[in-house]
Amino acid sequence: MAETKLSFDEALSQLEGVVKQLEMGELPLEQAIELYKQGMELSGQCHQKLQKIESEVATLVESNGQASDFEMAGQ
Repeated sequence: MAETKLSFDEALSQLEGVVKQLEMGELPLEQAIELYKQGMELSGQCHQKLQKIESEVATLVESNGQASDFEMAGQ
């Protein structure tokens, strides 16, 4: 899958579609592996976008004089 500029919502929607196809379990092995690879790439894109947003929120909170011990989800 070529690197594209997807929004978080677009990447998440595509990832959900991949998961649904894989859950059906009716794909040939080769196609299932390709979908799995695509899903992992989409998952990585979503994760990167979430990390970027969390960092931006932390910066905004700190720059506004709010609590500087902002704890990001999942840590």
